[in-house]
Amino acid sequence: MWPPTLTLDLLLLVSLSLGAHGEQTSYRPQSCTLECIRWGDPSCEYCRISADDVQISPRIPSSSPFGSCVPWPCHSFLGQETPEVCQHYVQPPQNIHIEFEANKDPTYDTITVSWNPSQYGIAFLRGFQVTLQALGGSQFSCQLFLLGGNLSLTPEHAHRIYHSDPFTNLSLDRKYVVTVMALPVPERWDKSYKEEKFFTRTCPEKNGLEECEKDWYPRYVEVHQENQDVYVTFNLAPENFKIHQYFSSCLGGGLRNYTIIKPDFSLNKTHHTHRLQNLQAGTNYSCEIAADVVDAVRNAFFVVVKHSSKEPSTSHFTESPSLMVLLSVGILLAATTVLTFTIVYKKRLKKKKVQTKMRPEIIEQYYDKKLGEGQCVLLDKTTRPPRLLICYSSNDGPAHVTVVLQLAAFLQKHMATQVHLDLWEALHIMEEGSMGWHCKRMKDCDFVLVICSRGLHQNQSEDEEPLENTTLATVSMIGEELCRAKALGQDLSKFMVAIFEYSQESDIPAALGLASRYTLTKDLPLLFSHLHGVALQKPGVYLQVENILESGYCKLPAGAALQLAIQEAKAQFSEEPTEEEHVGIPIIS
Repeated sequence: MWPPTLTLDLLLLVSLSLGAHGEQTSYRPQSCTLECIRWGDPSCEYCRISADDVQISPRIPSSSPFGSCVPWPCHSFLGQETPEVCQHYVQPPQNIHIEFEANKDPTYDTITVSWNPSQYGIAFLRGFQVTLQALGGSQFSCQLFLLGGNLSLTPEHAHRIYHSDPFTNLSLDRKYVVTVMALPVPERWDKSYKEEKFFTRTCPEKNGLEECEKDWYPRYVEVHQENQDVYVTFNLAPENFKIHQYFSSCLGGGLRNYTIIKPDFSLNKTHHTHRLQNLQAGTNYSCEIAADVVDAVRNAFFVVVKHSSKEPSTSHFTESPSLMVLLSVGILLAATTVLTFTIVYKKRLKKKKVQTKMRPEIIEQYYDKKLGEGQCVLLDKTTRPPRLLICYSSNDGPAHVTVVLQLAAFLQKHMATQVHLDLWEALHIMEEGSMGWHCKRMKDCDFVLVICSRGLHQNQSEDEEPLENTTLATVSMIGEELCRAKALGQDLSKFMVAIFEYSQESDIPAALGLASRYTLTKDLPLLFSHLHGVALQKPGVYLQVENILESGYCKLPAGAALQLAIQEAKAQFSEEPTEEEHVGIPIIS
């Protein structure tokens, strides 16, 4: 089967020349009968055909369980009167668009579909079939539209816009696929249609957050400190939600504070102020606040408890000459220390510029072209730190788990990163379930870091903890997200993989091959650059954070603990026989 008399190239040129002056005319379905279409009544130009219309027509098969939703061969409804029509090929429609329609039902969405016909074979076009299906579900809908039998379209008509009837009762926040097929359907019809995947609107998008109890959370959160007391003011849920109590949870200094909040609605029905208790001065806290209901959405915020600043009066210094002498000596010593530190720092900076080897692809990825030469990058302390989810396997034993725990502590304390680790959020995992917790954190976090090790490839055993099932499932989900983002041309920087020096590149699963790779602790500066999106170096500018260099991080208590944990894990891995030693033959990866 081949195109009409005109060649494809000539037909395209004619279409473009006519389409330059064509009008975007919209056509919406009208109610008419099959007989009206068959006899070419001018009023039956673009008609909807229902399953009832098909059943009452003896010439069109209706035995399909889908009613009118079948890819009809051409001879079933056109070839009986005009067999020559079925000798031509009609290409699939173009420019499929999904339009959301207004409806009063707050629990469902409504859409219509629009498209343009293809200019190839348009003279033999006789209609369209539109199907909608929920991905991962059983919901299926179909609409059939036929053109009048007396119509003979030209390439200019490829600029027409055809619309479907509304598809109703679509679940909110659900993924669907729409397929538009041109009729008549040729014998090989697998490439004669176009499909479009889309998500229906979420409840907040359709109705507003104040109308969605499941998605509601305190959006307004204000923190202020009075002396040593920290107060949090947040907005209350609408009265129709019937939410009577809330909770706050703060993590800092290795301890978690969990408090139930019961507002007094007789005083204020829109906002409530709560005092956070048992907070230590000089400690940074990561807090959450939410309604005290199952699966409540939480709003995260940060609290820095400052020391009480009460400066002594200057008269105390003037009354005692000894204090003035001590102050002068202290200033002199401080100046000497600053001068010495400046000289040493400049020498070390010059040395590090020569020795440090940076990956050019990482530097180019996060190169900020808006910065001019001679400028430096400053991290604003008031901005929200990036949220990082760490995934790992516990199959390698407690030594490896300790390394992951120490790395998380170092990242949160010295690399300005809010880390989410299952070891720290046992209460949330009990509330949400292990898989639910991982899925929610993966969606909410800015970055996901998978720590790859030998145990990540081990098969699941019967007596193994359920948490490992979650780890394997999470790795599979990340691999699918990477492939999807790659296919759509989206950013892949959210997902990263890392190995420690006691692991190998072969420990990284093939599913995570598209993620950025780092070797720790050598690549801590590159990981910092990735998390904060700042360039490590450029002409005239060099960013150096002493605490994250390979030679400097171990001077910190958290860095020393991380280094000690790595050494103990390395010793354990060196004593264990490898897979090759067990089998006795080399394994080719």
